[in-house]
Amino acid sequence: RDRAELRRFARRTEGFREVSGLEIAALEPDLDTRFPAGLFFEEEAHLSPRAALAALTRFLSGRGVMIERAEAPADPAAGHPGPVVDARGLAAAPLLPDLRGVKGEMLVLRAPDLALSRPIRLLHPRIPLYIVPRGDGVFMLGATMIEAAAAPRITVRATLEMLSAAYALHPGFGEAEILETGVDARPAFPDNLPRIRRAGGRVHVNGLHRHGYLLAPALARQAADHLLDGAIPEFMDKEESADAHPA
Repeated sequence: RDRAELRRFARRTEGFREVSGLEIAALEPDLDTRFPAGLFFEEEAHLSPRAALAALTRFLSGRGVMIERAEAPADPAAGHPGPVVDARGLAAAPLLPDLRGVKGEMLVLRAPDLALSRPIRLLHPRIPLYIVPRGDGVFMLGATMIEAAAAPRITVRATLEMLSAAYALHPGFGEAEILETGVDARPAFPDNLPRIRRAGGRVHVNGLHRHGYLLAPALARQAADHLLDGAIPEFMDKEESADAHPA
């Protein structure tokens, strides 16, 4: 019934091939032939953000990089040996008045009898859902986008909609355990694009919205090139770029 959603999504993306129900079943046998058509993004990959962050922390710590965690902004005049890069997300909102929070909610389920080898995105006009396998029968379900700062708890509506969509994808999710619920706010600028901005004696890297782990490497490279070589990054605010200079 929602084939129009599939066609609309296909027009807005690339790097896929259309697959039939039999091809979907060959790729993901637990989905058998319940879906007659889909889009297969063969070159796509996925990761576990928590595992990736822990691995990156160990990698940097082993090379002498000191990582400080604090809500309060560092004082650029406090004798820091180098430039201050502020990448605190919404904690930097007092210094970035056009930064807003977009609420997101997610669930973590355990369904040991269900096997999926890759993320599955269910296209639906009202309840878009993606399911990401984390291994050992654990799956992450996400995620809502609500124009509001994060509340401390997930809503009943979001829980019902995500679980209903997961059950529609495969009835096996009806027997899954709910391991965790998650709510947070993604930092975003009005156009939902990231920014590199020089302000208040620091370089702000912010506004990655829901694409932090995907865009962070590119933003980090642009920020480093700007600080070390004076390059003007693609995502630097235009009004900032005219006055930008290496720190």
